Formats: sequence, C-alpha cells, structure tokens
Amino acid sequence: MKRKISPVTRVITLLASAAMVAVLFLPIWRIELSAPQYPEGLVLKIYANAIGGDVDVVNGLNHYIGMRTLHTRDFVEFIALPYIIGGFLAVGLLVALINRRGLFYGWVLLFLLIAFTSMIDFYRWEYNYGHNLDEGAPIRVPGMAYQPPLIGYKQLLNFGAYSIPDSGGWIFAAVGLLLVTAGILEWKKQDRRNPVSSRTVAAILAPGILFMTSCTGGGPQPIRYGQDVCDFCKMGIADRRFGAEILTNKRKIYKFDDFHCLLQFLDSKLLPANEIADVYFLDFSGNQQWIKADEGHLLKSESLHSPMNGNIAAFKDADTMNKYAIELHGTPVTWKELYK
Repeated sequence: MKRKISPVTRVITLLASAAMVAVLFLPIWRIELSAPQYPEGLVLKIYANAIGGDVDVVNGLNHYIGMRTLHTRDFVEFIALPYIIGGFLAVGLLVALINRRGLFYGWVLLFLLIAFTSMIDFYRWEYNYGHNLDEGAPIRVPGMAYQPPLIGYKQLLNFGAYSIPDSGGWIFAAVGLLLVTAGILEWKKQDRRNPVSSRTVAAILAPGILFMTSCTGGGPQPIRYGQDVCDFCKMGIADRRFGAEILTNKRKIYKFDDFHCLLQFLDSKLLPANEIADVYFLDFSGNQQWIKADEGHLLKSESLHSPMNGNIAAFKDADTMNKYAIELHGTPVTWKELYK
C-alpha cells in the first residue's frame, strides 16, 4: 500500500512551494564591504538571475587590485538557477497533489542537493574571483588573495567583507528547516515492522545539517602581522605577545594591538554592547592561541611594556600567570574589573 503524507506535511509542502516564489524575486545573498573611504559601506546583492547593488563601484575598485569585473552575463548560474527554483516549486505542488510519502522524501532530498551544490558553487565562484588576479594590476600585494568569506566576516586590505544570506536566502533556509522537520515526523510514522535505522536517518539529514551549520559563524581570526592594523589606534599590529579581538553577533571582527586600545574602543560605545558576541585575548606566550575573555587569567605590570602602555597580559592558565606575576612584580586582575 502506498502511504500518504500527513495533512500537516502536505500543508508544509504547499507553504514551502509558495515560499520559493519569493526566493525567485528577493535577493538570496549579500556581501557588504566597509572601509574608511566608504563610511556608509558598499553592498552586492545576489539574486536568482542577476547581481545588484553597488556593482559599478565595486568593479571600479576591482580594477586596481586585479580582480575581474562582475557582470550578470558572465555567470551561467543566473540562467540556470531560476529554472532550478521554478522546477523545485513545480515538483512541490506535484508532491502535494499526488500525496505520496516516497515522492515527498525524494523532494526533500532534492532540496538538500540544491542547497549543498549551491554552497559549493558559490565558494568556487568566490575562490576564482579572489585568486585569479591580473598581474598588471596597479596594486599588487605578494601572496595576497581577495576571496570574500563564504559566510561571516573577513578583512581584505583596508576593506572589511561581510557575507550573509539576504531575505531570499533566509526564506530558503527556513524552507529547508521546515522540510527536514516534516521529513523527521514522517519517518517516525513508518510501520514499526520496518523500522528505520539511525544510520539511515543520519545519512538523509546530513546534507541539510551541513547546509544549516554552514550559516553559523566561526571564532577569532589569526592576526596578520605587518598587514593588520588596530581598529582603535590605527597602528600596525606587530607584537605577538599582545593582541585582542572582538567578535560581533554578525561575525565581524575588530582587532586590537593592546588592552588599552580594546578598552578605549569599548568605552567609546562605537559598537553597542548588545552586538558583541565574544572578546578574545592572545596568550602572552606568543603561541598565537586565543583565550576567551571570561576564561583568561590577566596580569597587570609596568614591566610588560605593551605597545600602547596598557601593560596587561593574558594567560591560558593560572600557574603560568602566577609565575610571571612573581617575575614581573605584577598584579592579577580580572576582565570584570577592567570592563565594567
């Protein structure tokens, strides 16, 4: 007997199909660029069939660093994607009409395949544009590539690049969440005489989990000595024993060369406190390990001679900090005491 999907799953199928209409017309992804010379920022919006936003301005900047200019006509994806989304929508309506569980499972797998393939293709697109540079460009930085992040924040010269789904992308992700949830519910209704193994369920859901987890941000970024500058004092970051980073809720990163600059930046309220996700310190040992603010052991001593005279060092463990406290005649302090 061919099993039907539940009424709830059938409604979810219709809603998911209808939502794809919005994905066809709304921007799916956006890349925001910020720099001192562009205080209001620049934005590229990627639709199913075109690139929008400040394309002309970005193309002008690309010329100087040797990146190819962006044109909708150069991407075969903008021809194929509307048909792929439209086809997925049509299959969804067919699933709701025929009302068969097997066809629904196939439709969910099709969605996960589209999502996973799209992310791979987007990464490939960013990689090619960021690495295949014109050797005759006016500005050449040896070893430098300009690949934007797949998702999250990345510093590119004096530009901060922030990549995230736009309205259409969030709708697409919500559709995926709905379909995966409905799929799980349908599996649970399987005949008990034919139970589904956990491995089978994991294999089916793995692509969806990978897609959804790819939308989460990472942690702190390595400091590029000789290239990165402090976001407060604007001096180049050079001392490997000191350094700090602020990670925002949007996964943007602010870098600092000293506790003094970090605290001054926080006190300035340029970044609202509710937008801060985490604060990290570099381990004083110079091993380039990051320590979360609430997990670090801090030492204040005039003998530290930090870049901007904050004279505070961070340590991963208390024993090491105590050792330096004796050697440098320092005083242990806590992050809560410094940042109230």
